[in-house]
Amino acid sequence: MLHVRCISLALLTCDRHVFRRFFKRFTMPYSIEERGSPNTTEYKIYIRDENGPVSPFHDIPMYADAEKKIFNMVVEIPRWTNAKMEINTKELLNPIKQDLKKGKLRFVANCFPHKGYIWNYGAIPQTWENPEVLDESTGCKGDNDPIDVLEIGYRVAKRGEVLHVKPLGTVALIDEGETDWKIIAIDVNDPLANQLKDITDVEKHFPGLLKATLEWLKIYKLPDGKPENQFAFNGEPKNRDFALQIIEEVHKYWKSLVKKEVEAGGISCANLTVGDSPYNVDIQEAEDVISKSPALGPAEAMDPLVDKWHFVHLK
Repeated sequence: MLHVRCISLALLTCDRHVFRRFFKRFTMPYSIEERGSPNTTEYKIYIRDENGPVSPFHDIPMYADAEKKIFNMVVEIPRWTNAKMEINTKELLNPIKQDLKKGKLRFVANCFPHKGYIWNYGAIPQTWENPEVLDESTGCKGDNDPIDVLEIGYRVAKRGEVLHVKPLGTVALIDEGETDWKIIAIDVNDPLANQLKDITDVEKHFPGLLKATLEWLKIYKLPDGKPENQFAFNGEPKNRDFALQIIEEVHKYWKSLVKKEVEAGGISCANLTVGDSPYNVDIQEAEDVISKSPALGPAEAMDPLVDKWHFVHLK
């Protein structure tokens, strides 16, 4: 019998969070199914809802609450961790997998004084930064991925967890010549969520975080021998309304992708819920995809160098 671990994610009380190995967040009917051994190239995290497998790229709705402009966020990388996990856009069902560099698992470097990622990092589903469209505000084309989210709340999230987040603003990273929007947001269940209305509130309640965010994004590839990343708008964070406009724009690009109005270019658009998509698959097909992956196994040891400090400086 295959050994499969499914972890459901849930908010257990209104005023405090209690986490166990198996738990369910009542506002979000999603769970994860891990396959393969963690810290190996075979490790994958599939997402399920109450009906079966879903794609975190295509099937989870963009909006958690359209009227209130609350969005779903799929957590790829919990705060303070180093493994570069991401929604794999090319595999069927788009599982969360660790990125590879030259065939090896990719870990982000610890650029002193930072440790791993300094926020919960993830993506808004049903969005796509089109690599064939020049962004008028940045002058660069999209990076071919769902739009990224930096969630700044107090709680360290879990891989594969689906949060409800409120966008506060955005910064436009120019990463190797591509536009890579970073939406700055907060979990609506965070105690400070109601006090944060826009990007200006971030400095008030999280002094120093925006500065640290820009520094982190600028230098995190330096230990790999790459140049500093650049920003559009001289690194100035844009406000909530601007961020909402960008999210709606990349949602339209996603719609054209999943409806086959543009070439997929290697992206897997297989989905179970998008009614007018020619890429629909049924639940049995989706289950077959997962069953072909190796069962969950014990985690492999990580290279101790993952914890190394890198003392890099901005020029």
